[in-house]
Order: sequence, then C-alpha cells, then structure tokens
Amino acid sequence: MRWQETARGGTLYYPIWLAYATGLLEQRHDVKLVDASARGLSCPKIVEDVVSFNPDILVVDSSYTSWRNDLEVVDEIKRAVPESYAVVVGPSTSVYGQSYMQNDSVDAVIEGEFDFPLLDLASVLEEGGKLEKISSLTWKDDGRIRKNPNRELTSSVDMDKLPWVSKVYKNHLVVHDYFLSSALYPEIQIIAERGCPYLCTFCEWPQIFTKHKYRSRGVDNVIGEMRWIRDNLPDVKEIVFEDDTFTIDRRWVNEFCDRLIKDHLDFTWSAQIRADVEYELLVKLRRAGCRLVIVGFESGSNAVLSAMKKGITVEQSRSFGRAAKRAGILIHGDFIIGMPGETKKTIEETWDLIEDIKPEILQVSVATPFPGTEFYKYVKSNGYLLKDDPSDYLDEAGHQVAVVSYPWLAASEITAQVDTFLRRYYISVNFLPLAVKQVLRRNAPDEMRRLLKSATTFLKYVRRKRCQPDTTELREEAIPLVVQPSVNSNTPT
Repeated sequence: MRWQETARGGTLYYPIWLAYATGLLEQRHDVKLVDASARGLSCPKIVEDVVSFNPDILVVDSSYTSWRNDLEVVDEIKRAVPESYAVVVGPSTSVYGQSYMQNDSVDAVIEGEFDFPLLDLASVLEEGGKLEKISSLTWKDDGRIRKNPNRELTSSVDMDKLPWVSKVYKNHLVVHDYFLSSALYPEIQIIAERGCPYLCTFCEWPQIFTKHKYRSRGVDNVIGEMRWIRDNLPDVKEIVFEDDTFTIDRRWVNEFCDRLIKDHLDFTWSAQIRADVEYELLVKLRRAGCRLVIVGFESGSNAVLSAMKKGITVEQSRSFGRAAKRAGILIHGDFIIGMPGETKKTIEETWDLIEDIKPEILQVSVATPFPGTEFYKYVKSNGYLLKDDPSDYLDEAGHQVAVVSYPWLAASEITAQVDTFLRRYYISVNFLPLAVKQVLRRNAPDEMRRLLKSATTFLKYVRRKRCQPDTTELREEAIPLVVQPSVNSNTPT
C-alpha cells in the first residue's frame, strides 16, 4: 500500500505489498503484477490487460482514499471476466471488510497482511478445497458473508521465506516508473522488518495492518538481496528500507551495519527511524552507507506530541537534528499540522523546530484520521470530523485537504498552514545552502536530478494552488463511507 496522496514532490511508491504477495504466488502459480498507476493505464486498458491474461483470481490492492475508484475497476473487470475470483486487499479491508463485501463484484477480502493468506487461497481454489481453511478471509458462501479467524502475524521465520521483492520488481515492473523525492533516482524499496511497538495515535500501519509486533528478516538475507540488486539492477542508485521503524532492534541494526562496514560493501541506502537514535549509532549508519534518514518529528509542541503518544520530546528532536548533521546524514523531516491540541501557538512552535533542525527535505502533512486509528475515534467521538468518507480526504488533484475542524482551529486554517510552511521553507533564500550542501555530496549529479525533479513538481503544485479558489472549509455533516455492513459483521465501521 502506498501513501494515498499525490505527493507535492512527485513521489510514487512501489506496490510493495502486492509485489511480496506476487513473489510468493509465482512460486506455484502463473502470476502477473500490473501497477496501473505507474503505467498510467485507463480503466479500459486495465480491463483489456486482464482479459488477455484471463486470471482465475483477481487481486486488487485498495486504499481508504481510493475505494470508490477501486470498486468501479473491479466492477468493470468482473463484467469482462465474470469467472475470476475477485479479492480485495489492503489496510482498509481490516476496517471496512464487510462494507467492501456489499459490492456484488467482490468475492472476498483479506484482512491485515495478505501475502501468505493469498498463497493459501490460491491453493484451495485450485484444489477445490474449503474456504473455511483460509485465515483472515472474509468470503461469500451462497449469498451469506462469512468471516474466518485472522492468521497469526508473520514471524521472522516467515519473513525469511519471502522471495526477494527486488526480483519481482525486475520481472513485473519498471524501476524507472517510481520516484521518491528524498531518494536518488531510480531507487528501489524493500522491507527488512515489519511491525512497530510505538503507539502513535495517527499511524494506521501498526494499529490496523502490520500491528505492534516486531519481526525481522535475517541480516544475511537482507544483505544477500542488496548484493542481488547491485548485480542485477545496475541502474538503481539507492535502496530504501520501507520498514515502519528501521532502528527498533539495536542489536539487529548494529549487526547489519557492522557487516556492511567489515565487508566493505558500498551500498547507498536510507531508512525510516525515530528521533531517539543516539549519535554513535548515527555515525555507524553513515559509515555503513546510509545516506538519509526519514524521521517523524511531527510537532514542535510537547503537549501535542504527548497527545498523539509519539514517545519523543521536542528536546530529543532538537538534539537528534544536531547529531544527524554532525554524523553527515541527510534528514527528511516529517511534520503534521492539525493533531489534537494543535493551536496557532503550537503551529508556530512547529515552525521554530523546523527552522532549528533545518531538514534537507521537509514534508508537512495535514492531520489525517484514518478509520480504525485512535486519532479517528477521537475526532469522530468529539464531533471534529467533517468528512467520514476517506475518499473525500483528497482534493481533485489528489492532494490532502483537512477533514478535521476544531472550535479553535478551522479545517481551512490547517490546510492553509501546510501550504504556507512548504512555501515558506522551500521558496526562500535560506533553503539555498541546504540545496547546495546536497549537491556537493557524493553522487552529486544524482542529487541534482532529484532536486530538480522535486522542485519542478512542487512549483507546479504551488502555481495550481494560487490559481484555484479556497474550498478547504468543508460542510459540517459527516458522510458515511459506503453502505452499512451486514448485521453479522464483526468489523467496526
């Protein structure tokens, strides 16, 4: 699943979870992975492609903000290949599984991590077995919706059994289709670990999908894949670890870095970490080839950080920023505007923190209450949620709009502050030294190309925002997601 916003810097993520599932399935079955978004395929083209392959099973990866479009595509495909068994997967199915099942074209959904359940489903359908055996599956049985018990989370042993996703990319996708504004182009995304023990109220992944249990691949397994990428995908400039939090297990991280350093393995890579990583480990990350770290600082207010259960303080963030700069690692800083406790004063405190840290790459997001998260339950129960349908969380261009409005801070102010922060930071002479610093590093031509592509996309976004009317103040009534689930539903809506 990918971040559901059209990023202001032009980012497009790999369909990483579908790719892992593809790798498992193609060990026993004939499988085709199509990324319609990356290829720019229209619905008729998607249907044409599916018809030519004529699959027995159709797997559609759906997200909260795209559910309407996803179901329309499923409808069109099922009209063309009615005998295919249509399965919807993705984080949204863990919350709205029963609602998806109300669509006549959907035969089943899988809740949570879906790679191993999909493999089991394919085998059972091929052999004519019983669907009751498939963990995490919600399915239709003569018109009745049935929900099977959920599968236990993948273990570290399971993760070492997963095929290398980079091989799937090479066989099914085009690496040049994907771009991260923070990574050298072209990059590749892999996962070394799953699960995050931290309790951030807004994050859907540990609350809904990968959960709070930490699991990891073996160091040998991960380094083996990195070697394979170097030898078989020579165009790739950077390996991006798309783990929830790369530095959870300090023992694992130290062993990983020690191996890279000892064996003189010259890889360029980046990862998502927390602002609690000490200077000594940052130095080791840098020596092991880490070019950049993506860090969720989120806010410059300790009160807001506490309310979102971030588990870090502003003081830690400031200290981390200084340590990362000293260690020579670039910082991609993530911040959120509009979380509980946010005021005009705390917004200015966040700006002060941004100016202090001076991340080489700044991402500022509108606080988005994904269903199933603690943040969603809070704004819903307190009457702060303006739109209950996640497909309304984005504007017509695919950019975030605020759907949370507090008595003291309106939705329009939240959206406006995000845009103001980004313009204030990037369209400023103060950003020039940071840009120059990036260009003067190793891989200078690649850094320059990355900056130019991101800047071009961002300036187009700024021009569009200036030309369009302000429509961020939303109506106060909530709109339901889809039809109500059946009375037998065990899934909250």
